Amino acid sequence: MTISVNQLEEARRALEAPLFADLAGDAAVSFEFFPPKTEKMEEALWETVRTLEPFGPSFVSVTYGAGGTTRDRTHATVARIERETSMAAAAHLTCVEASRAEIDEIAEQYWAAGVRHIVALRGDAPGAGGFVPHPEGYTNAADLVAGLKRLHPFEISVAAYPECHPDSRDQADDLDNLKRKLDAGATRGITQFFFEPETFFRFRDRAAAAGITAEMVPGIMPVTNFQSIVRMSAMCGTVVPPWMGRLFEGLDDHPASRQLIAATLAAELCRKLYAGDVRNFHFYTLNRAELSFAICHLLGLRAKPVAAAAAA
Repeated sequence: MTISVNQLEEARRALEAPLFADLAGDAAVSFEFFPPKTEKMEEALWETVRTLEPFGPSFVSVTYGAGGTTRDRTHATVARIERETSMAAAAHLTCVEASRAEIDEIAEQYWAAGVRHIVALRGDAPGAGGFVPHPEGYTNAADLVAGLKRLHPFEISVAAYPECHPDSRDQADDLDNLKRKLDAGATRGITQFFFEPETFFRFRDRAAAAGITAEMVPGIMPVTNFQSIVRMSAMCGTVVPPWMGRLFEGLDDHPASRQLIAATLAAELCRKLYAGDVRNFHFYTLNRAELSFAICHLLGLRAKPVAAAAAA
């Protein structure tokens, strides 16, 4: 009887300890939410916030709509998280369709509300016209970071793109832009979502070769709706591997099965990143707690009473 290489590999895997058996629980997580539009969505958001709070995240961030369309709702959500939970809230802030004076005023309001962390982004303009700086505004994310640092000693996170921002000429140009943001005073990069660990590791190596020493935190997007992910990926330059399409094929009418597969894929991605010495993970929750909760548990984290989580 002849045993193929593939059969030997499968036998090795079968005899190994479970993939998540010996995680030390030394990972740290952060979560992203978006501001709710309706009362029902607000209830769903706060259920998610309360469900994930016991993991003691490093911070939680709240997104900011194109053209500042969610400015008031973003501020209200961030302020409430800061006021009513044990978690540190980070507010997204963009350069889109606002003057420097307007953006500075928003930043001052956040500082007065106790918010000390900003996710500084260039942002995308509403519509298909592309980003055009406001005549009296910040010209890009690096300019915004420098402006925020002149106001207060904010902790600042910025966006990073493992597969290159669609507006960048090439990967070298994209890394130059990331370095300018960090040199202006940003603390870390949080990556756009991606689906294969090698994508992040190659990016991390390129960043190190470009002289970037700040931490790059992988952004993790559990797939709750495959077609939506395909559309989002096309907009931000993320490659959706063909095997993922095959996995989700035929599951449109089986939401429970979709969730099981989504949790498995995201957890496996995190486990491989963990094996590559990644210890901080940022989850794009889409205001849903279930998948992020399961992945945190698989990473060795355990939900604790809120008071204990805050102390930790």
